[in-house]
Amino acid sequence: MYEILKFNISDHTAFGNCLSIRKKVFIEEQGISSDLEYDDDTVSAEYLMIMSKGKPLGTCRWRITEKGIKMERFAVLVSYRKKGIGSLLITEALKSILPLGLKVYIHSQQSAIKFYEKNKFEIIGNAFFEAGIKHYFMEYIG
Repeated sequence: MYEILKFNISDHTAFGNCLSIRKKVFIEEQGISSDLEYDDDTVSAEYLMIMSKGKPLGTCRWRITEKGIKMERFAVLVSYRKKGIGSLLITEALKSILPLGLKVYIHSQQSAIKFYEKNKFEIIGNAFFEAGIKHYFMEYIG
């Protein structure tokens, strides 16, 4: 039913589709500045996109940091939410991430806490703000 595409920033077509999703979700829906949202070639990350019949529906990325592996930039187009795409992004990303043996974490917007808890993440610590939005540090507990 869904196609899963793993890519990096050098795949210009896939990366353009990824940015298109993120623009709709983060910049247009949430009002986040494009200066804070867009990646450039200095970001070393792996990307994942869920597609259906060639249409991009959702995306995320992960990268290694000093704290472990940070999963981030989860975005699903509004008309495809609550259909399991976000959970599929997590499941597919973890297939590549977990064998690396590092701690896995996210910075979750407050509105997404329950979604991440259902996908086996737990809150660690207090709330903080990123891009003017309340977030929580959450760690994967598998």
